[in-house]
Amino acid sequence: MIMSNISLHQQSYIQKRIKHKKTVRIAQILILILFLGLWQITTMLNIVDSFIFSSPSKIIACFAKMAMDYSIFFHIGITLLETLFSFILVILIGVGIAVLLWLSEKLSEILEPYLVVLNSLPKSALAPLLIVWLGANMKTIIVAAISVAVFGSIINLYSAFRSVDPDMIKLIYTLGGNKRHVLFKVILPGNILSIISTMKVNIGLCLVGVVIGEFLAARNGLGYLIIYGSQVFRLDYVIMSIVILCIIAVLLYKIIGILEKLYVKGCNG
Repeated sequence: MIMSNISLHQQSYIQKRIKHKKTVRIAQILILILFLGLWQITTMLNIVDSFIFSSPSKIIACFAKMAMDYSIFFHIGITLLETLFSFILVILIGVGIAVLLWLSEKLSEILEPYLVVLNSLPKSALAPLLIVWLGANMKTIIVAAISVAVFGSIINLYSAFRSVDPDMIKLIYTLGGNKRHVLFKVILPGNILSIISTMKVNIGLCLVGVVIGEFLAARNGLGYLIIYGSQVFRLDYVIMSIVILCIIAVLLYKIIGILEKLYVKGCNG
């Protein structure tokens, strides 16, 4: 009887959670539809200037026109390539340096103030210098993207490595292990979720960094389209590119979220 009651309570809880998620999703979709509808109607009635603010219909027409010659897909592809390449480098550099800092407490004490300063520095201020140093090319854009995300990534991962349960570390040493065993048996496996969480933040930061780099050092990409559109007063280019960037950011975040769920499911399974 008790098992039956528990089962019914569990079913009721699951149904409530499903209903809650559906309600949230429907509300999100309705807000988006309402926003787009008001935007379109206000521009049609000349309440809002469609030349300055564009409109959903103009954005769709602009996208369709650029899709005919595949130019928009080329710009999207360039931005995605730069984002993914810089993202991979940020993860490798971030994990690598965080491991070095964990291995050497003296090194971490020496570098900590510099990492804090570099993380706080407005990265857009570095972009003109990067162009002078590296030239107006893809390399500059990738370095700009890395500079936006890597320092915060190092600080967060190092903090996560230091917060591992000390009793687990003592157990490894008690069993005759060394620092290498602690790293590969406790620190890294115990921080997979922290690394994934950092990845979820970094993918958006890398996209921001790529767009900043494309503003100044590109002839292709969505950042270039934004600058070009503003210069020639084609604001439908600008807003279309911003909308596409928003969609890309959401999709990339969702992909990493799916990887996180698969990892958690694998651990629980």
